[in-house]
Amino acid sequence: MIRIINRLTVLPRYIVVLIDQFLIFFSVSLAFLLRFNFNTDIVLEYNPFPGVVAFLLASLFSTFITKSYAGIVRYTGIQDGLRIVRTELLSMVLIVAVNLLYHYNVGRNIIPFSVVFISFFISSLLLYQYRLLVKNVFTFYKGGHRSKVPVIVFGAGVAGFLTKQALESDMTSQYKLIAFIDDDPKKNGKDINGIKIYSVDKLGELAKKFKAKKLIIAIKRLSIDRKNEIVDEALSHQLRVSYVTSFEKWIRNNFDVKEIRDVNIEDLLGREVIRLNNSAIEADLTGKVICITGAAGSIGSELARQALTFKPQKLILIDQAESPLYEIERELSGKNLQTSLVVFVADVCNKERMRRIFSEYRPQILFHAAAYKHVPLMESNPSEAVTVNIFGTRQLADLAVEFKLKKFVMISTDKAVNPTNVMGCTKRIAEIYVQSLDRYLELMGKSSKTSFVTTRFGNVLGSNGSVIPIFKEQLQKGGPITVTHPEITRYFMTIPEACELVIEAGVMGQGGEIFIFDMGKPMKIYDLAKKMVMLSGKELNKDVEIVFTGLRDGEKLYEELLNDKENTIPTHHEKIMKAKVSEYQYDEICRNLDLLEDFIHDRNEHKMVTLMKEIVPEYKSNYSRFQVLDVTS
Repeated sequence: MIRIINRLTVLPRYIVVLIDQFLIFFSVSLAFLLRFNFNTDIVLEYNPFPGVVAFLLASLFSTFITKSYAGIVRYTGIQDGLRIVRTELLSMVLIVAVNLLYHYNVGRNIIPFSVVFISFFISSLLLYQYRLLVKNVFTFYKGGHRSKVPVIVFGAGVAGFLTKQALESDMTSQYKLIAFIDDDPKKNGKDINGIKIYSVDKLGELAKKFKAKKLIIAIKRLSIDRKNEIVDEALSHQLRVSYVTSFEKWIRNNFDVKEIRDVNIEDLLGREVIRLNNSAIEADLTGKVICITGAAGSIGSELARQALTFKPQKLILIDQAESPLYEIERELSGKNLQTSLVVFVADVCNKERMRRIFSEYRPQILFHAAAYKHVPLMESNPSEAVTVNIFGTRQLADLAVEFKLKKFVMISTDKAVNPTNVMGCTKRIAEIYVQSLDRYLELMGKSSKTSFVTTRFGNVLGSNGSVIPIFKEQLQKGGPITVTHPEITRYFMTIPEACELVIEAGVMGQGGEIFIFDMGKPMKIYDLAKKMVMLSGKELNKDVEIVFTGLRDGEKLYEELLNDKENTIPTHHEKIMKAKVSEYQYDEICRNLDLLEDFIHDRNEHKMVTLMKEIVPEYKSNYSRFQVLDVTS
């Protein structure tokens, strides 16, 4: 018997229809007996045969109309029950119509109306109950009788109920639900189909009592802060934490535990959904020619994805990284959008190459994301950082003016604030140049001038060189996880969120602004590493160690979004603020940049960095060979 059930996967439809018809026949027969108090003589005197046949035919017709046989019986759920009720209601309507016609022609009913109504209730109940019986038999013999891992579900609402259904219905599920926990005190002590609901503060007690191994978060809309609190509480009791990615399939009775996946660190560092001013963005981007430099990078590629949704006329992607540029081209081309996609392998420092691109395609909006960003590498190669981050930006800004671009949006970094490294200082000087250029054009009375806007934010999750992919790789290898310093702290933002804010800030900017983003609360990298270890199900210092390697060249413990002399002005978007910064004269910055360019050609790194420190007085080197320049200055 068990072997037959294990081989049987889906009950054939014709069998389902035959069983349904048998149960409907039984329901009508029982209805006749109930109507006439089980007096078979009266039943036979009434001649029930034509009525039973009519009812069976009406039910068979209704079955094929509503396809009540189509559901997989072992996945029976609420939707199947509703489909059965609809089928039987249609059968009842049809038999009532037949009854009325029969009465009109013959003078009596083919089947008593009372029998029709009794049959409706009996057949609806039997058809649904037998499906549930088959489902339970399948569940038991295909794994339900085996030992399973005890789990607790957070959320005792509709989503929690669906999670229970999924765990019980999916034959591959290794989990057994033993308790619900919920924030709503009104649910405390109640149960859902025999599974009791407890308050959240009972989590530790339940985990110990039932030897639970996992907590599943089953709430559709849970704030990031509350999610972090629940995850921290679960991890403190050595519980793995998962969540339901989507309830859509489950609502359609397609119960698959693959919709339950482990919580990862990105889920806990993300923030609430951003509300964008889509009408203003559409007005600014739709039908325009948009150019993105650094388009193969983490930020540039996401900007390209999001820009496409606003249907620009043309999207120009520029990067010197051939392979990743090819990948983003393939991805975007596969979307089959109306936007014309143009891709260039090009160096933003190649003036003639960039001029030809601008001359031929006449971009209207430029998102400048091309830059060298790795702090230790740029500390070792300062002339490259200066060439790309400063002079590449200067060249593009000048071309934007020459070809009358509407807007130039520069992507900067929090490392430009009180910089302690070459990379951060080059980005600050680039900020200074584009801002002073905007002010210069305004003073010159350029009525149709290019508007230069700068956006400044911190680390983005999952970007090239981000600590999270590095930590994941180290975890997969069994450790150790390397952290530079126990107190090192960073801001984090997801790549999509950062790009949404870049686009919003670019649209709202009128020219000359430096916009900073609300990065939320900073997080210690050590705490981040610890949480990643715990989320992976490993035990810190037993399965995986965290090793401190010391700050790298140019690194600082804490990142800032504004220096001490700066403050912010709010904008209409609660997550975007305008920085009030020290402004520079355009002629002065141009003279300094010309001198800086001479030092690059002379290959004199110390003179070059010394001049950078003069341009940006708050630039103080940290853990760097250039610290000697601060001592002697």
